[in-house]
Amino acid sequence: MSDVNLSEINSLARQLVHDLVPYASARSSMSGGAIWLNANENALAPAYQLDGTFNRYPSCQPKAVINAYADYAGVAAEQVLVSRGADEGIELLIRSFCEPKQDSITLCPPTYGMYAISAESNQTAVNKVLLLNSESLDLPGIFATNPKLVFICSPNNPTGDVIAQQQIIAVLEHFNGRALVVVDEAYIEFAPEASVVPLLSRYPHLVVLRTLSKAFGLAGLRCGFTLGSVDVINALKKMIAPYPIAEPVAQIAAMALSAAGIAQMQQSVATINQLRSNFIAVAQHLPGVSRVWPSNANYVLLQVTDAAECVSALIKEDILIRNQSSQLGLSQVVRVSIGNPDEMQRLITAMQNYFLNDKRVSA
Repeated sequence: MSDVNLSEINSLARQLVHDLVPYASARSSMSGGAIWLNANENALAPAYQLDGTFNRYPSCQPKAVINAYADYAGVAAEQVLVSRGADEGIELLIRSFCEPKQDSITLCPPTYGMYAISAESNQTAVNKVLLLNSESLDLPGIFATNPKLVFICSPNNPTGDVIAQQQIIAVLEHFNGRALVVVDEAYIEFAPEASVVPLLSRYPHLVVLRTLSKAFGLAGLRCGFTLGSVDVINALKKMIAPYPIAEPVAQIAAMALSAAGIAQMQQSVATINQLRSNFIAVAQHLPGVSRVWPSNANYVLLQVTDAAECVSALIKEDILIRNQSSQLGLSQVVRVSIGNPDEMQRLITAMQNYFLNDKRVSA
């Protein structure tokens, strides 16, 4: 047996690894519960059947998936890269365009945490320019930075706000020839009219991130897409692993992007949007809820009297929601993913009981 102990092994790790605080995903930070409304998953999950054997290596960029997504998004196949979720797209963009210890990215908190973590793991500095009122871009603040990549999440996670397209165009104009502007559209199917994909033909430095995890109900598939100019996509192809998409993933993705799969997704989105509207109407009248963000995604952000206590109270009812109070620019907020009709009714009942019995707000 080796006499090398664990502390000696740890000493071999890079200092960056010792210092890095990993992303706390909803699944890793919370467990248990019967109703999971903490990870922005689609509870209206489709079912698919696999076909074939899997003894051969898959294609790096499976044509059936690439072509289907290109048709769905309205772009050329050469403008599409498929990856292990949009998270890999974020990492590839930073690794491909940012020189470690030299370049920086700009992001706009409160927003998705993986932009910063992917940058930090690549020794890339992070400029943080807070959203104004947690809903619109601080353009002068963004323009004061000198990044290689600007990340804009729209609809934004966790607020659900759509960033005005004129603001995104202003960022594109300012950074033309100087930086890539990356618009994360993970939740765009819930507000398709807000997509910036039509701008790709005008701005070759625009990049759009997409996923099958949300509206398509395939979070477990880990399948995302990067849309951009041919030059951007070719750069990412040089950095991506040889076989990023498993054959079963490719098969299911192709089925999800068929006409029938897209129709099923759109019906799911319509149901979720209605459930979201119903929940917002209730939440706005709950004592102890001081603000409800007008969401354009499959979740709703609420400002409450005590976020940690609210989460704990719902855990006792076997319901998981997410405390987002640690996000820059936010305080005492919880994010509620929209579940199926039965889950939402149980949530509403539990929240009504909690807030009506909270002596700090019901007195």
